[in-house]
Order: sequence, then structure tokens, then C-alpha cells
Amino acid sequence: MTLSFELYWSMRSPYCYLALDRLIQIQRRYDVTVDLRIIYPIAIRDPEFFERRASKHYRPYLLMDTQRLARYYGIPFRRPIPDPVVQDLDTSEIAEEQPYIYSLTRLAALAAEKGRGLRFLDQVSRLLWDGETDGWDCGEHLANAIERAGLEAHELMRQASREAERIDALIGANQDAQAAAGHGGVPLMVFEGEPFFGQDRIDLLLWRMQQHGLAERA
Repeated sequence: MTLSFELYWSMRSPYCYLALDRLIQIQRRYDVTVDLRIIYPIAIRDPEFFERRASKHYRPYLLMDTQRLARYYGIPFRRPIPDPVVQDLDTSEIAEEQPYIYSLTRLAALAAEKGRGLRFLDQVSRLLWDGETDGWDCGEHLANAIERAGLEAHELMRQASREAERIDALIGANQDAQAAAGHGGVPLMVFEGEPFFGQDRIDLLLWRMQQHGLAERA
């Protein structure tokens, strides 16, 4: 019996990127489908989070921990240039004008709707986070990554722009479903209504699915 779990994902989250290889491996090795649900990052959903709600230790710890995790798993890693969310890192203020995150998130949600979500993440997330490309937003870098995912890049971009309102409604529904599942962070995996938050809960998710008869692919 094929099992399935929901995967809530933000295109700005370093922890999502650092979970990517393990989640792809699960999908390839086991008879399981991944219901990818793209959401906006917390900086967009709650712009005051960094200024009023986050601990003063939040960002220094995140920077240290993500570098440590990348070294532990042997994953090429560097924060994207440019950052998908325009933010003053000294004051934590989120800029009103956001030229990247809306289109990037809509593209990912549209790829998921077309059944190419994980392939999109496999290419585009690496473009952003693996440190090989400065200016991922320039030239044909993004388009080429989308093409490698098996999608027609410029048509996908046109559709994401043309159907922005509809796709934002889909993303909003994903965010509501995430909240209903019991957590607001990413990556969040939900299996049979049970939430597993964070890249450090992937093994626990796998264990739970094995309890429900998870089988390896032939």
C-alpha cells in the first residue's frame, strides 16, 4: 500500500534546504508519495516576528546551526545571494517591496500543482542555497533550473504571474492546513494527521511510516 505524507515548505528556509536530500531519498527508496504544500516564509506571513517575537539568540543560533548541519551532512551551503526576502539584518525590518519571494513561492506552488514539486525543489533550492551561483535571479539561472526540473520555464513564469491571485489562494489554503496540523514552522511533515516539525524529525517520520507498513520500492 502506497503511503503519503504532507510536506510544508518555505523557499527561504535553510532547514528546508538541509532536509531536501533526505526527503528525496525517502521518496525514491520507499513506496510513498509526498504531498508538497508550499507556504510563504514567516517573514512574509508575520513581518513582526523577527522584531517582536523572536529571541535575540534566534538569528545567531540559526546561522551557526545551519552551517554546522551542512558540514555534518556534507551539503554545499551558503545563504542565497540575493536573499529571497529583502530584510535589514541589523534591525530585522522586512522591506515593503519584495521583488523575489512572491514570484519564487508562486512558481514552487505551481510546480507542486503540476506534480513536479520535488523536482523543482531539487533544482531551484540548490540554485539558491548551494553557494555556486551569485545573483540567482539574474539572467537565465532560474529558468535553466526550472527546465532541469522538467518544466517549461518561461511558460511557468507567465502562468505564475497571470494566475497570481489563484495561486496565492492555494498558498493561503496550505498555510491554513499547516496551522490546523499543529505547527507553524518548516519543514513540517504530517503523516496520518501527526505533525513532525524540523529536519531533525525525518527519522522519526520514517519510523512512524514503517509502523504503518511502509515498503521499499521494487
